[in-house]
Amino acid sequence: MIQRVDDERIDQFEVGLRGELIRPDTPGYDDARAVWNGVIDKRPALVARCAGVADVISAVEFARETELLVAVRGGGHNVAGTAVCDGGLVIDLSEMTGVRVNPETRTAWSQAGATWADLDHETQEFGLATPGGVVSDTGIAGLTLGGGIGHLRCKYGLSCDNLRSVELVTADGEFVTASAEENVDLFWGLRGGGGNFGVVTAFEYDLHPVGPEVATCLVFYPGDRLTEVLQAYREFVATASEEISTLVFAGELPDEELFSADELHEQKFAIMGCYAGRATVGEDELAPLREFIEPIADFSDTVPYAEFQQLLDEEYPEGMRYYWKSLYLDGLPDTAIDRIEYWADAAPSPLSTVDVWQLGGAITDVDVEESAFAGRYSPFLLGVEANWEDAANDEANVEWVRDCLDDVRQFSDGSVYLNFPGFLEGGDDTMRTTFGSAYDRLVALKDEYDPTNLFSRNQNVAPSGSARTDGRGRPGE
Repeated sequence: MIQRVDDERIDQFEVGLRGELIRPDTPGYDDARAVWNGVIDKRPALVARCAGVADVISAVEFARETELLVAVRGGGHNVAGTAVCDGGLVIDLSEMTGVRVNPETRTAWSQAGATWADLDHETQEFGLATPGGVVSDTGIAGLTLGGGIGHLRCKYGLSCDNLRSVELVTADGEFVTASAEENVDLFWGLRGGGGNFGVVTAFEYDLHPVGPEVATCLVFYPGDRLTEVLQAYREFVATASEEISTLVFAGELPDEELFSADELHEQKFAIMGCYAGRATVGEDELAPLREFIEPIADFSDTVPYAEFQQLLDEEYPEGMRYYWKSLYLDGLPDTAIDRIEYWADAAPSPLSTVDVWQLGGAITDVDVEESAFAGRYSPFLLGVEANWEDAANDEANVEWVRDCLDDVRQFSDGSVYLNFPGFLEGGDDTMRTTFGSAYDRLVALKDEYDPTNLFSRNQNVAPSGSARTDGRGRPGE
């Protein structure tokens, strides 16, 4: 599998690691190569489970010198499966989960293998939080580098907007810090430009007063009333305060713990939201979302913020099969609502959903010169989530997502949220469309920090003068 790297060289690499080097014949290899998305079935030649920055530097140098394909694993939660590769080296940060909070400066420093549950556990002890995602076992690294759209977005922006600094190992093995004062261009690229420039080993975030309890909304409506409720929802979010961040998801939603046998397999949709302010005020401000029509069920409540962050965890178990894509929407006209309803009904899996994410608010406060993240000025994000269990149904579910996106693209400029990227099969065309005017600046950063494209298993912007390669001068996967 790794014929071009002799055993002696691998042994030398292993001796220099404080962490574990896992080979195909090592007990636990299959667990080490498994990621959250059950569709992904890659067989790396080596998995370097790093114990710290020194291990990461050694792994990068080894990969560069031996010309092995590199994948970088944080939480392993990326739907595209970029955390693992065939025949190459996985630089695994999953054991690097330390978090340190400074409540006086309202900052947190976290190693890159931590999940949002790890970070929330520490920050909520002090009634603080930074914007994360909506599933707590997602790794902080991939989500932050790709932007980070979560429950606090309209009040406090994206995960990447709350970065103070980033620690990173470059393709030449150099350890650098990027911030608004140091390596400023690199910091710009890391704020939404993906893990394209090196291996991030730690993040420093700004924190905000959140919780420990927050007012939340989780209300379910009958699927045949989607059009009228989304019309009312559209009007609500147009004037809602920035403390409110919501999303709508439509599908069968067959949860036996929530619904009766008569309701279980009927089409439904839910409105989920959080108020990032005083809970008593939030209860009143979220109330209209619960009253558009008579709901099927209403689980809205004031709950611990960390609990709300974990509410969807069981809906997205490790090992299930996932294919998610996205489009930023120019608006939510009635014609778009009609297509959303159609495609939600057409899903081949009862576990799949079509989602509408409210954007705006603080997301629009950061200028393109401050961050590489694209899509700041779209009012909504459409997410199309195929979630299913049987590999025999792979083709039908992937086709449903692609057909839906092809149809709904009429309401979009074609740019996508790169944390919901399918399998990144769109390649350079997707990157150019999504990053727009920032694309050339990202190429220049790639030329500076990774001119051979050693780090290609990501939302890849290839270096100039080359096709998309994998760091060995060959086409990437």
